[in-house]
Amino acid sequence: MQLRSRVSTLGGAAVEKARLTVVPVSRGRAPRVPFIVLVSVVALAGVVGLLLFNTSLQQASFAETRLADKAAALADREETLRMELDDLRDPQRIAREAESMGMVIPPAPAFLKLDGTVVGTPRPATPEDRIRITPRPPAMPADLQPEITVIEVPAKPAGE
Repeated sequence: MQLRSRVSTLGGAAVEKARLTVVPVSRGRAPRVPFIVLVSVVALAGVVGLLLFNTSLQQASFAETRLADKAAALADREETLRMELDDLRDPQRIAREAESMGMVIPPAPAFLKLDGTVVGTPRPATPEDRIRITPRPPAMPADLQPEITVIEVPAKPAGE
């Protein structure tokens, strides 16, 4: 009997514990203000970051444009200098300047060897030894020379 009373006591206690009871509703809401502040700070930081990134890209673009313009100007200057150098190196120009200084090409040059002997007959150049600097224009064949036709138009009388 003792066993039965013990079982019934345990059973009663279990039934008592197993009974359902109504739990009062307590809404545990997280506070909204910190969340809103956090989202606002993240959004503001993103906008500021994008603005700074865009500004740095614009500055780099302006610098690139300036450098490209400078490179183009330097390339133009280089081309101008090359053309001037080609003009200065022109053999015809050098010959004209030498002739204006009174220099002429000797008709029979002489060469001096390292041992001091002279090879050839040295003869001083004279103005008659001057060579033609500008070549003659090529002669055109008679077939290519057009026939010149002259047409005379009578003058109009002053009264008409």
